[in-house]
Amino acid sequence: MNIEDLRDYCLLKLGVTEDMPFGESTLVFRVGSKIFLLTDVNTYASVNLKCDPERATQLRDEFDYVLPGFHMNKKHWNTVIIGTGVTDRQLKEWVDHSYDLVLASLPKAQRAALEQEPG
Repeated sequence: MNIEDLRDYCLLKLGVTEDMPFGESTLVFRVGSKIFLLTDVNTYASVNLKCDPERATQLRDEFDYVLPGFHMNKKHWNTVIIGTGVTDRQLKEWVDHSYDLVLASLPKAQRAALEQEPG
């Protein structure tokens, strides 16, 4: 999956916004105000994704292209190396998982407001 496809996939999700709060090269996707994905737009060598801690460990054990989150809380974030075996299906599944975790962590009123947005 190239970076344009990843961007399109993320932006299709309810309440997702994108910004570059860490400089001109780091693209961030959020739901509400919380980050669920980061990537470098210049290299697109990897993506950082939020992950359930137990699942994060399992994925790191199973796939050599899944590492503890670079510059992130290593318990809750994975870095997925692009171009080293990760399939589009896996990446989409892990993006969905990250998005769902962050969405579930939002206050109930904020989740309800997102559901009311025209889409």
